[in-house]
Amino acid sequence: MTSREHQPVADALVLFGATGDLAKRKLFPALYRLEQRGLLRVPVIGVARSDWTDEAFCQNAHDAIIAAIPDAAASTIEPLMKRLDLIQGDYADPATWTGLRDTLDKHHSQQAVFYMAIPPSMFPTVAESLASVGLNERGRIVVEKPFGRDWASAVALNKTLHSVFPEDRIYRIDHYL
Repeated sequence: MTSREHQPVADALVLFGATGDLAKRKLFPALYRLEQRGLLRVPVIGVARSDWTDEAFCQNAHDAIIAAIPDAAASTIEPLMKRLDLIQGDYADPATWTGLRDTLDKHHSQQAVFYMAIPPSMFPTVAESLASVGLNERGRIVVEKPFGRDWASAVALNKTLHSVFPEDRIYRIDHYL
């Protein structure tokens, strides 16, 4: 097991809930700032249930950036939009997961960061589905939002995550802490 200090550099960012409110309000503006500073060097793959085209996804990201950063430069937005890919599908559908794996393979990704900008009730489904196609072996998971509704649900979620990812590949962001 490797320590967090020695984790390989991420080579892709996968955003679950990429068409949702958290992505729109916080994540796309943050990605713009990373691109602006020359720190974003990886593909950004959105996964969402929304029935959107890649073009609609990019337009949504563009609009979110402009809403948050009115003076955003086209010279920064354009390369960011070229990094975006969208996997549209239901989280319960195995085709969504093989599609994600194929997209990561297309980008030669071996160390993705899986960012959960989805309702906490979906964390177990997504974590277990990543494992079903071997992606838990190729990345780290970031769980965003309250970590469970209460102590019992937090313990259950932690148990599920540990059944799929070792502790040094689980990153938790809890707004209530």
